[in-house]
Amino acid sequence: MKARRRIGNEIHDLKKQIIEVGERNQRYKTREAFSNTKNAINKINGTVDPRALAVFEDASKLFGIDEPKAEIVKLLTEGVSTKNQPKLVSIVGSGGMGKTTLANQVYQYLKGNFGCRAFLSVSRNPDMMVILRTIFSEVTGKDYATTEAGSIEQLIRKIKVFLADKRYFVVVDDIWDVDTWDVIKLAFPMASTDSIIITTTRMNDVAQSCCSSFNGAIYDLRRLSVVHSRQLFRRRLFDSNEDFPAHLEKVSDEILRKCDGLPLAIIAISGLLANRERTEDLWNQVKDSIGQALERNPSVERMMNILSLSYFDLPPRLKTCLLYLSVFPEDSIIEKKCLIRRWIAEGFIRKADRHTIHEIGERCFNELLNRSLIQPVKTNKYGEVRTFRVHDMILDFIISKSIEENFVTLVGVPILPTRTQRKVVHRLSLQVVRKANSTIPIAGLLLSHVRSINVFGDSVEIPSLEVFRHLCVLDFKDCHQLEQHHLENIVRLFQLRYLNLKHTGIREIPEQIGRLGFLEMLDPRANDVEELPASIVNLRKLSSLFVDVGVKFPVGIAKMQALESLKQVGVSNQPSDFLRGLGQLKNLRNLVLNGLGVDSNTLETNMVRDVRNKAIVSSLCKLGTQNLRSLTIWDGSSLLQEPLSLITVEKLIARCSAVPQVSKWVSSLRNLQQLSLEVEGVKQDDLCILAALPTLLILYLREATRSNEKLRISGEVRFRFLRIFIYDANHRPVDLTFGAGSMPKLEKLVFEAFCVAQAESLCFGIENFPCLTTVRCVVCRWEEGSIEAAYAAIERSANTHPNHPTLEFIY
Repeated sequence: MKARRRIGNEIHDLKKQIIEVGERNQRYKTREAFSNTKNAINKINGTVDPRALAVFEDASKLFGIDEPKAEIVKLLTEGVSTKNQPKLVSIVGSGGMGKTTLANQVYQYLKGNFGCRAFLSVSRNPDMMVILRTIFSEVTGKDYATTEAGSIEQLIRKIKVFLADKRYFVVVDDIWDVDTWDVIKLAFPMASTDSIIITTTRMNDVAQSCCSSFNGAIYDLRRLSVVHSRQLFRRRLFDSNEDFPAHLEKVSDEILRKCDGLPLAIIAISGLLANRERTEDLWNQVKDSIGQALERNPSVERMMNILSLSYFDLPPRLKTCLLYLSVFPEDSIIEKKCLIRRWIAEGFIRKADRHTIHEIGERCFNELLNRSLIQPVKTNKYGEVRTFRVHDMILDFIISKSIEENFVTLVGVPILPTRTQRKVVHRLSLQVVRKANSTIPIAGLLLSHVRSINVFGDSVEIPSLEVFRHLCVLDFKDCHQLEQHHLENIVRLFQLRYLNLKHTGIREIPEQIGRLGFLEMLDPRANDVEELPASIVNLRKLSSLFVDVGVKFPVGIAKMQALESLKQVGVSNQPSDFLRGLGQLKNLRNLVLNGLGVDSNTLETNMVRDVRNKAIVSSLCKLGTQNLRSLTIWDGSSLLQEPLSLITVEKLIARCSAVPQVSKWVSSLRNLQQLSLEVEGVKQDDLCILAALPTLLILYLREATRSNEKLRISGEVRFRFLRIFIYDANHRPVDLTFGAGSMPKLEKLVFEAFCVAQAESLCFGIENFPCLTTVRCVVCRWEEGSIEAAYAAIERSANTHPNHPTLEFIY
């Protein structure tokens, strides 16, 4: 009878789920008018639209920010403090108006005048210990991991003592309540008359409290003017050299009137229109969908309606990828690669056509970025997005949709009590900030269906893992309360695909890890792990393995044929059998090697090193004719002078690995698209080898020692397809000129760490780059009086260039 009753209950639950799915599909169908067939996943744009990045990168030019920036700078810098206190400006305005952007622009403009500075976000669910540790870390320049303190009071005293005799500049972004500010303000010395503070908030009472605490002023942020709204809208949709179509003038003004000068709304709606044809009918359809009634409603409702349009315009798979962002706490800085690996483990992304599953994930990420649903935070020197964030208004919308679809259950978020969410949990996000005698409020939740657990913060109590039999994703990154006994239960999670143990303090990985036959990603970095267990070679589906350079691998790596990404392999720690086994990993696409430059004078060690070097060279040559696409080498000068065969490699990065000259085997890299190399005195012959690479798009070239040759890149030494050229002069003058036709496709030119002797030496010949859009110069040393002349010379060259490239001059 019990069995029948159980089966009956399961059938009842199954029927309920079917009904829910049907209702969900019906909701989607009602929005089909907003979806276009060109949004099919196999047609998603594979690259980042540069106009989408420009919205955030060039915020100072696009958001009408010059006037408010100048006003705030004036409030902070002019006049003498009458109260012998730091000056404070509290920026107040509704969500999506650009408070953070404005505060950051002022911060970037003034921070160079202060030895102690910090920029931090508070959010609605603040962990006060984390906030104060962040302040202490940034103003002192210490690593965050070294800022632990016994209590909040002790940490406040440490910050106050450190800042007591110093000038400081601190931005406290996104404060939601007076109580939070009342704690944070205690860390700032009151008698520092030359220091300044900026706060941002949506709440007038918070702004008033901030100003009453110090010598403060409230700055009410105004909405964008009609002119600036048009600039922002059109910059996202059209290139600078394109004329705005006359037939879209009227409808675009009507759309902007409904956006009401709200920058986030303009960015969101332009991101939606960027994926549509430029016809008046389609744009009118979007305008009408915003809703006539909203013209009388508050801006928040209007913003949510615009986001709803953007959401229902997404293909189903992209909707799922977007909803997944709801597992992250507000104001999180999220790593792109980490997110894509999570998507894959959850099963949201699958391999298609000739693209790898990671390439599909990258394309999905780029599409969300192009639609302005996520915002880039950090890009590398090549312009690739590394980290991003989700605006809190967009996150609110995503969370509401996730709860509606029972996609995620958030525990520990004050504005979302657990009782308001459904009992059957599919994805669990633990964001509890533990206080005295508090526990995780998961009572009454059905946890047997949980597919992923995400733990945020080092004060969250870790639940027992015994009930999570269907778990696929387990992320404990930065969770310091994880202990070895927790790992014993993890090895019983037989469906686990993703396991992140980074920076948790664990000492070893259990031998039973080999039982996790479905595990695809393992990351135990930043811990005290010294070696991997022998059973790890039984993980036949493991595709991504990330370890610290000192970790020793077991014998049998060749069994792990699913491996696609492996880093970092400390070569000097590994036996020769392991290094030879690397060459048998036929699916390996991304490899990072380190520890190749161990020196010793003993005969025995030299013999061992020779055997090891031969093994790694042999394996690299095998991998370079199979599937290897990216190779990074640290401390490998001797390895780079060996005759390597890396025909399939598209990305070769050499760090701390200076070579006497560019080796001849480099000319065989016919598929190479990105190269980073350090040469002991670059010569003309080196440039000839590099210029002959037929597919090279990005080149980072560093001079270890100064060459005696005056280098010239001419039409004869031609980089046909190079888009980005970064030249690191290593604290020496640049003796390099470019002739006509030398780099016909170059878009970005960067000179790093160079010395300015005289302005005449900076006549590089940038007028010979017809596609140039950006020039960046980072000066490390200069002679007295030369820096102003040097800047004037480069600015003159940029201004006379027909493209008027953006100029960054940093010194």
